[in-house]
Amino acid sequence: MVHALWEIWRVLTPGGMLLDVRPLAGNWPIEVVTGGQHLAAGQVDHKPEGYVDDRAANDALARARREGWFIRDREALFDFGYYGDTPEKLKAYMGEQWGDYLSLPDATLAQARQLIAAAGEGAQVRVWLDMIISRWRKQ
Repeated sequence: MVHALWEIWRVLTPGGMLLDVRPLAGNWPIEVVTGGQHLAAGQVDHKPEGYVDDRAANDALARARREGWFIRDREALFDFGYYGDTPEKLKAYMGEQWGDYLSLPDATLAQARQLIAAAGEGAQVRVWLDMIISRWRKQ
C-alpha cells in the first residue's frame, strides 16, 4: 500500500488531492426494510483479515504523512447501505465482493428470510457498512 501511495504522490501535481474512501471492518447490521420500518435480522461476521487490511491501510497513510507526501485535510465517517430484494441475493453479492473478509451467519440469514416473508411485497434486506472518507493533499 505504501508503494501505491508513493505512485499516487509521484503523479499528482502539487496541491493535488487523494481521496481515501473505504469500508471499515466490523460486524455490520443486517436489516429488513419495509414501509419505513427497519427490522434487525442480525450482523455479518468479519474475519480477522478485514481488520488486518484496515490496519495496513491506516499504517500506510500514517507513513505517507510522516514522509511528508500528504497532509490530511478532512476525515469523516458515514453509513452506506447495500440492498437486496432477497436475503439470498444480498448474500451472493456480499460473497462476491467481500467473501474473503466476512460471512453471513446462518442464523442471521434465517432471521432475514422470516422477516422478509412476514413483511410481504416491497420489503428489502439491507446491510449497513461503516465507511471512512478522507481527503489528503499532496505536499
